[in-house]
Amino acid sequence: MRAQCRYSRAHAACACPDCGGELKKIGEDVAEQLEFIAEHFKVIRHVRPKFACAKCSTLVQAPAPSRPIDKGLAGPGLLAHVAVFKYLDHLPLYRQSEIYARQGVDLDRSTLADWIGGIARLVSPLSELIGRYVTTASKVHADDTTVPVLDPGRGRAKTGRLWVYVRDDRPAGSKDSPAAYYRYTPSREGRHPCEHLKRFAGTLQADGFSGFDGLYEGGRVVEAACWAHARRKFYDLHAATKSPLAAEALGRIQALYAIEGQIRGRPPDERQQVRQARAGPLLEGLKQWLQATLATVWAKSELAGAIGYALKRWTALTRYRDDGAIEIDNNAAERALRAPVLSRKNFPFAGADSGGERAAVLYTLLETAKLNALNPEAYPRFVLQRIAVQPVNRLDELLPWNDARELARDDRLAA
Repeated sequence: MRAQCRYSRAHAACACPDCGGELKKIGEDVAEQLEFIAEHFKVIRHVRPKFACAKCSTLVQAPAPSRPIDKGLAGPGLLAHVAVFKYLDHLPLYRQSEIYARQGVDLDRSTLADWIGGIARLVSPLSELIGRYVTTASKVHADDTTVPVLDPGRGRAKTGRLWVYVRDDRPAGSKDSPAAYYRYTPSREGRHPCEHLKRFAGTLQADGFSGFDGLYEGGRVVEAACWAHARRKFYDLHAATKSPLAAEALGRIQALYAIEGQIRGRPPDERQQVRQARAGPLLEGLKQWLQATLATVWAKSELAGAIGYALKRWTALTRYRDDGAIEIDNNAAERALRAPVLSRKNFPFAGADSGGERAAVLYTLLETAKLNALNPEAYPRFVLQRIAVQPVNRLDELLPWNDARELARDDRLAA
C-alpha cells in the first residue's frame, strides 16, 4: 500500500486573507484517509501485423505471445486471483462468478473450473519438485484432514483425505527454506502415506494414527509423537469437567512448552543440552505422576484414556528431548491444514477425486509461498507468466527459494 500526498491550500494566492500581508509557512497539519479502489478487469490486446515480401511473397509476423493456458482467455494475474480466492480466501467458484458479474464480466462457474484444472496441470511438475524437496529432509511433519467428495455411483458423498508433509526446521535454527507438500487420496488407508514417503528416511513427526505404523517398521523412519495431541485430551476433559487432575497434567505439560519458547531458533546441539538438563527431569516426573494417577482412576474414564494415550506413546513423545532437531509437537503440519479446513466450511464437497488432486497441487504452491514470506497471489502470477515456456531442466528456477526469492524484494511479490 502506497501513501499518496495531497496538499490543500486555503487560498490560491499566498496572501493573508485579513490584511493582504505575505504568508510564511510555520508548519502543517497532515490528515490521512484510507480509501479502497475496486479491483478491475483489463483487456490486453496483442496486435501482430502481417507482412508479405514483395519479392518472394514470404509472410512475416511476430510470434504470438505465450499464454498460461493454450488459447485461453485468462491472463496469469486473473488465473492466480481465481486460485487464491478459492483455496486461500475460501470463496467457491459460484460466488466468484457472482462477484465478477457485478463488475460486468460474465465468467460462469464451469469456465472458472476449467481454469483451475488448467492451472493445476501447469504447476503440477513444480508441485512434484516441492514434494521431492520435502521428502529429502531429515525430519518431516505429517497430518491429514477429510475432504468430502461427490460419489455419483452411490448417490452421496464419500470421504477422501488431504495429506500434508511439511519441511520446516527454522525453529532449530536451520536456514533451509520451508515447504509444504500436499497429496489427495480417496481413502485413509495406511498404504497412502507409505507410498508418499517411500523415499523418505529420517524422523516423522505425526499424531498417533495407526496408518503411519508401516513406515516405522525396519527403522528407516523414526517416530516422533506430538505433545499437542497428548495435551488436547487433558484440555478437553478439563474444559468439560474442571477436573483438578487434568489441570495438574496441563500445568506439567505447560512447563515443557515454556522451555521450548526460550530455545526456539537455537541450533540443535544447544536445544538438546537445554532439554536434557531442564525438560528431562520434568518428563520423568510427569511419567511417574501419570502412572501413579492411572492406578487411582476408573480404567474406562476419560482421564484414564488421556493418560493411556500419553504412556503408550511415551518413547515417541520424549524423543525430542535427546534430538535438538525434533520439535515438541506437530503444529507445523496442523497449521498447514488450516486453509483446507476453513475452505471445507464454504464448499462442503469436491465434485470428484480430480478436484481433490487439483486442490493438493495448488495448496502445495500457495502454502509454500506463504511459508517463504512471498505474496501468495503474486507468486503464482510470477510462475504462470513463465512456466509455459520454461525449459523442463530449469523448472527449479521457479521454486519459491530460487529466482522467486530474488523477486521477493519487489513489493508485488513480498508478503
